[in-house]
Amino acid sequence: MAVVEREWEWHFAASPEALWPLVADTAKIGEAAGFPRYTVTDTARPDGTVERIGRARHLGMTIAWEEGVPEWIAGRSYRHERHFRSRLIRGLKSRIMLDPEPGGTRLRYRSTFELCWPLALAMRCGGLKSTGKTLDRHFREAARFAEMNQPPDFADAAPAVSPAVKSRVTAQAKALAERGHEAALKLADHLLGAPETELERMRPRALARRWRVAPRLAIETCLAAVREGLLTLRWDLVCPQCRGAKLTATSLDQLPHGAHCSSCNIDYERDFTRNVEVTFEPAASVRELGAGGYCLASPLLSEHIKVQQRLAPGERAEIEADLPDGAYRARTVEPGGSVEFSVGDGRPPEIALGDGDPVLGALAAPGIIVARNESRRPQTLVIEDRRWAQDALTAHEATTMQAFRDLFADAVLRPGDQVAIGRIAFLFTDIKGSTDLYNRVGDARAYGFVREHYAVLTRAVREHDGAVVKTIGDAVMAAFSDPANALDAALAIRDDIAAFNRQLAAETGAEGVAILVKIGLHSGACIAVTLNDRLDYFGSTVNLAARLQGESAGGDVVLSETMAGEPGVAERLAALGAKAETARVKGFADPVALRRIPGAE
Repeated sequence: MAVVEREWEWHFAASPEALWPLVADTAKIGEAAGFPRYTVTDTARPDGTVERIGRARHLGMTIAWEEGVPEWIAGRSYRHERHFRSRLIRGLKSRIMLDPEPGGTRLRYRSTFELCWPLALAMRCGGLKSTGKTLDRHFREAARFAEMNQPPDFADAAPAVSPAVKSRVTAQAKALAERGHEAALKLADHLLGAPETELERMRPRALARRWRVAPRLAIETCLAAVREGLLTLRWDLVCPQCRGAKLTATSLDQLPHGAHCSSCNIDYERDFTRNVEVTFEPAASVRELGAGGYCLASPLLSEHIKVQQRLAPGERAEIEADLPDGAYRARTVEPGGSVEFSVGDGRPPEIALGDGDPVLGALAAPGIIVARNESRRPQTLVIEDRRWAQDALTAHEATTMQAFRDLFADAVLRPGDQVAIGRIAFLFTDIKGSTDLYNRVGDARAYGFVREHYAVLTRAVREHDGAVVKTIGDAVMAAFSDPANALDAALAIRDDIAAFNRQLAAETGAEGVAILVKIGLHSGACIAVTLNDRLDYFGSTVNLAARLQGESAGGDVVLSETMAGEPGVAERLAALGAKAETARVKGFADPVALRRIPGAE
């Protein structure tokens, strides 16, 4: 066997942070370079670690290798190793390094091959030159887009699409656009022209950022595209460690309670608010994706992991890594515990790896992670950002959006199944004095006013990323994944109904003819179940929200003290003139603390 090594170097005006998500997307680069898809088989070893064997078909042969554990420091470097089970090739090492320099970044890419002599000679005579051209083309394109703050398109990786499919997709997208889904034409261009790596597990929020549209617009377009037959909706049960989708269902009632991640060798339960994600793929009639991936070790598949670094027994390392202030978790790839920590002023604590949970020490210097392996075995330190991936659309968020409720009314849980929801906000409304209104203006006119009032409510709920769960007589129950959105919807309803009443008085010329809406808000935990063939919610949080609506005088907004303390809500209440009160509420033994926001002027 002979060793062939080559390093290429570039100097770009973009910063390492801007370049990282583009040059570290090794799956996209692998597809663009013409590498085959491959699959990985995970096998647990007796010591709890996992052996990962990759397999691919190339030039009529099946190639197998052992996947090494990739190492990276987000924004700085990436390193990966493969050990092949072949007489022709024994090993392959790849490394990407991004070093800041005045005016930009020095980017280096190093490849090391362990090959039989004939292949080594061929690589030296021409193979490395071809590899260098491919890397140069794609890294320069990535840098150009990084400097323009746009993602690269890697257009040469997109396969040809038949004229019939192109015509049909374009026509369907135009029909969606005519129905108000303005991003449908951008979606069609993406489906027809993007490489396969950008079509797997599509996240609407990432698409929204790419298309420069509001996230809700992209989400609603994707949901409508499922009904149009352009996309397939997936419910991914995501591993809480590697964030890989280990189980996927195409309908909510098929989603299991838990799963096993063979890559991390752990069992985990479903959590609608954290690890059940809604993603999309092209319908098979549009683009049929192959099995496996182009680089299953890509750091962008685990964006929440900011550092993954191997330490030898007894090794002490000072890792240069910029961790933004926030919450993190330290663990190891190998079996063991974990510990959570916070970073303030850019200073993480020192981390010691032993045979149990990692141990935190004194604060290190800004931008430096000091790690020690005090055990007698090699260990791979992992530092995770504890915030859920910013582009993820969780099942909880999707099912509390009006577009989802409208398009997928039949998306329900299995009979008898229930899902715990850790935090949700409920808005209840009802019309005060509706009987008197019917008596004063007559059934037909009053019914028309009530219908218009429903239109005002549903518009406000939808525009603030909520969903109407059900109506009970004149009352409405709506759900929101974000309590701040629930408050904004309530205020919009209050103000819009006041404007509606002014218009109503002007049109009818009758004094005292008005729709008085009572509004109650509360947030907390509950359970989601299937009731009357729809997804519904139950628990004390629901009950209290309904009772607080009864405390409203009409025109004002009443919310619980719990809701008042939610992020995004607490900061706004003082400016809204909210007053603190307590009330005896039916069904609750103790007085309930609440806040009352006065009616619109």
